[in-house]
Amino acid sequence: MSPDTPGLHHVTAIAGNPQANADFYVGTLGLRFVKKTVNHDDTGTYHFYFGDGEGAPGTNITFFPWTDQGREGRFGAGQTQTTAYGISSDSVDYWRDRLESQDIEFEEEERFDETVLRFSDPDGIELELVASDGEFDATPWEDGPVPTEHQLRGFYNVTLAVDDYGPTETILTDVLGYELEAEADGRRRYRSATGGPGSLVDLVETDAGRGQMGVGTVHHVAFVAESVDEQEEWREAFAAAGLSPSEVIDRKYFRSIYTREPGGVLVEMATTGPGFTEDEALEELGERLALPEWLEDERKEIEAQLPEFDGPNVDSSGD
Repeated sequence: MSPDTPGLHHVTAIAGNPQANADFYVGTLGLRFVKKTVNHDDTGTYHFYFGDGEGAPGTNITFFPWTDQGREGRFGAGQTQTTAYGISSDSVDYWRDRLESQDIEFEEEERFDETVLRFSDPDGIELELVASDGEFDATPWEDGPVPTEHQLRGFYNVTLAVDDYGPTETILTDVLGYELEAEADGRRRYRSATGGPGSLVDLVETDAGRGQMGVGTVHHVAFVAESVDEQEEWREAFAAAGLSPSEVIDRKYFRSIYTREPGGVLVEMATTGPGFTEDEALEELGERLALPEWLEDERKEIEAQLPEFDGPNVDSSGD
């Protein structure tokens, strides 16, 4: 019997140009740049985190910017198709105007009786803003380019694309504890047993073939594990379901385990702590290259091989 997860912890994707990536997520979407570090498994690659005012779990979209050519990804089955943030129902007009003012093409639709604005980031990663008056725990970023009342309010849901609902649905319901909540237009919506912010996962089927990891695709989606002890329960639950979970890995700001579900999506279970203030004060988040203590001795070499990056442009246009 596995524990219950409240929902999404973070989403990690592959970007191209680090400057364009940061300028978009901070200057356009108004997320806070909460951590500049490196991929622990590839220290020549940045790892950027963008989230709410505190970088709380359930608000962070993170990126590995791959600057070398020829590493473009291809969307397909076994990938996260869309990452959606919640916005207030009163903020739809603001976001229509903001996206238009920054020449971002978007489509608007009604889905499950909610307004959805759908668009892509500079690398083609699909994003959505969903107008909802449900509960959200995001902390506003007082110094951001978007007025606090219109800021993104944390994850609303992710949409996972698979070639067949069945195997992924089994992991969602029998292991992660999600329940089918609604179905329409070829989309199945599931909610975690505990509900609340970031508790939704949608499944869609695609005939695009298996996706290829690279720039413009999502690397993995992470769900909340409340503690390392709970992670051990998740490891046992994944193994009992015939999956191959990793050992617990120290990611400095949280602990993680990984497994690939039968539909091909890479899933992480990440703890809620210790958090991003482990090595930076809250008011200084994202201002310096943060390295875990086991890489600190290599700082000079790491900084020398990282691509040029000036920090995000906090553009207030569109307010």
